Amino acid sequence: MGNINLLQSALNASSLRQQVISNNIANAETPGFKSKKVQFEDILKQHLSNQTNFAGNRTDPRHFPIGRTGDVPVAKIVENSGTIMQNNGNNVDMDEEMTNMGKNALWYDTLIEQVNSEFQQLSIAIRGRS
Repeated sequence: MGNINLLQSALNASSLRQQVISNNIANAETPGFKSKKVQFEDILKQHLSNQTNFAGNRTDPRHFPIGRTGDVPVAKIVENSGTIMQNNGNNVDMDEEMTNMGKNALWYDTLIEQVNSEFQQLSIAIRGRS
């Protein structure tokens, strides 16, 4: 279930990104509003690079986890406070937000296709190819 958990985390990140982009667009004319972004891909990349096949057995919750922990990466929201797009201090760039919305929609569709593929493989493993 490791891949499905990672895909679920990625879908949650995509959903969160859609909400953040929508919020940025809704506040495009709000004076002083600072746009936000969702960071997930770098967190996922770091999580995948730190995985090993070795996992220590924890018999007490106070033990330090060793190797694969089973946790999934979680997206985080970051404020973009270093730029200004308008004289009122707002930094929402509508072109960038619309581009990010399109990229996020494509990413979401790709993730859904991957989830469907994972469940088809599970179905074949359970029922066979007949």
